[in-house]
Amino acid sequence: MEIGASRMNTLAFICLKLVRWTGWLLIPVVLAFFLTGYAMSGRYGLSVLADEKTALTLHKLMHLPLGLLVVIHVIPSVYLAFLRWGWIKPRLTP
Repeated sequence: MEIGASRMNTLAFICLKLVRWTGWLLIPVVLAFFLTGYAMSGRYGLSVLADEKTALTLHKLMHLPLGLLVVIHVIPSVYLAFLRWGWIKPRLTP
């Protein structure tokens, strides 16, 4: 990457950090979401993790964090993709 001509601006840098952090946070949340879902249904022997009522409660509690993390992950990702593809121009820093 050429220094000066393609230097990352502050907004792109913040977006990149958001995408990386939320990506790491999404891994355990999505895994727990799947595990509680399968524990509710009793598939693949995962009903041993929790009974149906507990799994349902935990599963319902994860909707908001999962949704927020996905939105916080996707919006900066789309912005960075549009920058990369040249669909939008980078902001000029003074």
